[in-house]
Amino acid sequence: MLGEYRIEGRRAAEIAASVERGVAEGALQPGQLLPPMRELAGTLGVNANTVAAAYRTLRERGVIETAGRRGSRVRSKPATTGRDYIAVEVTEGVRDVSAGNPDPALLPALGPAFAAAAEEGDREPVLYGDAAVEPELAGRARADLDADGVPDGPLAVTSGSLDAIERVLAAHLRPGDTVAVEDPGWGSLLDLVPALGLRTAPVGVDDEGPLVEDVRRVLEDGVRALIVTDRAQNPTGAAVSATRARALRAVLRRHPDVLLIEDDHGHRIVDLPLHPLAGTTRCWALVRSVAKAYGPDLRLAVLTGDDVTLDRVRGRQRLGPGWVSRVTQRAVVRLWREGAVDVREVAGVYGRRRDALIGALARRGVEAHGRSGLNVWVPVPDETGAVARLLQAGWAVAPGARFRVGAPPGIRITVADLPEADAEPLAEVIATALGRSAERRYV
Repeated sequence: MLGEYRIEGRRAAEIAASVERGVAEGALQPGQLLPPMRELAGTLGVNANTVAAAYRTLRERGVIETAGRRGSRVRSKPATTGRDYIAVEVTEGVRDVSAGNPDPALLPALGPAFAAAAEEGDREPVLYGDAAVEPELAGRARADLDADGVPDGPLAVTSGSLDAIERVLAAHLRPGDTVAVEDPGWGSLLDLVPALGLRTAPVGVDDEGPLVEDVRRVLEDGVRALIVTDRAQNPTGAAVSATRARALRAVLRRHPDVLLIEDDHGHRIVDLPLHPLAGTTRCWALVRSVAKAYGPDLRLAVLTGDDVTLDRVRGRQRLGPGWVSRVTQRAVVRLWREGAVDVREVAGVYGRRRDALIGALARRGVEAHGRSGLNVWVPVPDETGAVARLLQAGWAVAPGARFRVGAPPGIRITVADLPEADAEPLAEVIATALGRSAERRYV
């Protein structure tokens, strides 16, 4: 059953750690069946309740899943390993369009902003007990949220979107609760949910956002939380339209106790309007990261939400990191104040690159999606084969398995720094990899 790997330990924590170690090292494979609890207890010479406690810990951490009499097995994508293990090795001479990064040429220079923020910190040092949020950052962020129709609420600053989402989930949910997630969706989020001991309920996505019927179904099934990407959805580029937002609000109003989390992933890199769902349920949160517009290394996101949610998040944050560096916050304020990013220009560049590739693919009979953001999603019949053939042709794309729960296969192509002139040759390679004929011509 386990091959050469031997689970060890006398206490529940030791047994759980041994299984996690086996998963992390690859000795225990995804989907591999674990011994029945009584059998493992006999092998280890411990009480069956000890093994039961170890398995319960592993389930809560998202390492294993239990299916009644069919036993316990390693999850198909265990939280211990994360989705980064589903990657393509980019060798010399291969063009990498898999990473999901913004174009470095469109990011602002950070040196002057940090120098000015450091000088301000020298004059007015931030000490223990000072406010966690830079006043000007709070004011500017609130003004932007008001302009986009986001309900009034307190603010917090977190170390990026994923940090904010984790804190909001932990503030309301307990292991075993179910969270509705977009499918395909953000791979890191799909890892985070089971790592917190939560269950995932996939919701389909089209170009206008989460499918209404899917959301209605999972809400009626009793999910405790719903996570929605408002714009530049990763990996499909979906953006919630006004029509879709109205329909989703109508569904959410019938489930006021569901926790709603919105990730405005495309803030300051897309020119499509925001259509927020915030405020439809009693507990809600909306997060905006600066990663895509100003640089991933800033590790800063603004979070707003209802009073109870933000009070819990800020209270727990005080007991951990305390606050996100006010020097970093001041640097971001200066970037905002000086208009370091021209949203219309950046959105236009990314839009032209997406459109160039989608159009080139369409001319070859290949379906593709990318309404906003940095990526284009291409459905494929054979994901592994498509990725391998593209790699052989000199292009590294992201396997769709990194972003899927049960959705059909696909590949993600990051167009952030893909010149428009390269759209045609890349489209030709993709069409060839999918067995399509040469470019279609219409008269």
